[in-house]
This record gives sequence, C-alpha cells and structure tokens, in this order.
Amino acid sequence: MYLVAGLGNPGTQYEMTRHNIGFEVIDYLADKYNIKVKKLKYKSLYADAVIGGEKVLFVKPQTYMNLSGEAIRDFASFYKIPVENIIIISDDINLEAGRIRIRQKGSAGGHNGLKSIIYQLNSDNFPRIRMGVDSPLRERMDLADFVLARFGKDEIPTLEDAIIRCSKAVEEIITKGVDSAMNKYNR
Repeated sequence: MYLVAGLGNPGTQYEMTRHNIGFEVIDYLADKYNIKVKKLKYKSLYADAVIGGEKVLFVKPQTYMNLSGEAIRDFASFYKIPVENIIIISDDINLEAGRIRIRQKGSAGGHNGLKSIIYQLNSDNFPRIRMGVDSPLRERMDLADFVLARFGKDEIPTLEDAIIRCSKAVEEIITKGVDSAMNKYNR
C-alpha cells in the first residue's frame, strides 16, 4: 500500500496558491482515477485508488502546512504503511516554476510541512516530489506572502504541465520505483 500526500492549507482562501500545489496534484490524480477526495479521517481529506495493482491512498492534510506530519503519521500507523511507501508532494521556492525534483529521502530543506512529517515519522526516508513555484515576484514580497499568493495567469500553463508531470512521476514511483522516476522526471 502507498500513501500519496499533497501538502497545502485548507480553505478556499488558499486555493491555487503556491503553497497548495501539492493539493492541486492530488486533485489532478483524483480526476484521472475518477475518485473524489472527500472522505474525512485523521485530520485529512482522502480517497483510495489502485495504481499498477497497488492500493494507494490520496491524502490532503487539513491541519495546515506546519502540522502536516500529524495526519501523515496517523495514516501510516493505522494502515501500517512503510515510510518508504509514503510519497510527499510539496512546493519548493528554490526551484523555478514548472520544475519538479524527486528525491528518495533527505532533509526538509527549510520546508515546514516536510519538517513536521520528518518529526512525526521520526524518519526522512520517504520519497518526495518538490514542485518549483519560484518567480521574479518573490524578490518583491515577504516570503510568507509569496507562498500564500496565487499564481499569475501567465504561470498557469507552466504549472499545469508540471502538475501532469508530477502525477506521472507519482505513478512511476509506485509502478517502477523512485530511481526510475528520478531518471525520467528530474530536469
């Protein structure tokens, strides 16, 4: 079994913000697999699907970004999901918009959602896909305001492409492994 969690903040005021790009990927995958991420459990909205013969939970923690680890820990514990089968999708301000970077494990890199997950799982040995959200706008804004800002109309086509590539990377990780996904999708 796999758990695929997109990180973000709950509420309509955060929809389509840079920090919520993880939620956007989960929504895209849910549409692709014709499911609704609406069930509520462990402070999260979730749904399940099957990818490549593997049961997969799609999770959108509703705890706000800084406490994402609580929801991930509870799902992993209840379903006995090995940490290596937990795939986290988050934003990354250090990558240009549209780039994705897959890692098998590693540090939080300053991302508070990843910090929370590492702390709650007591491990950094989970695959993660970081989605670039940087833009020239960042230099003119406070960091918190920047990540909570909505994407500009000119950024949408680039981000839609990144969401599609990220969803394919998730499927690749589940069906062929992290190394295969890294070789295919890291640019």
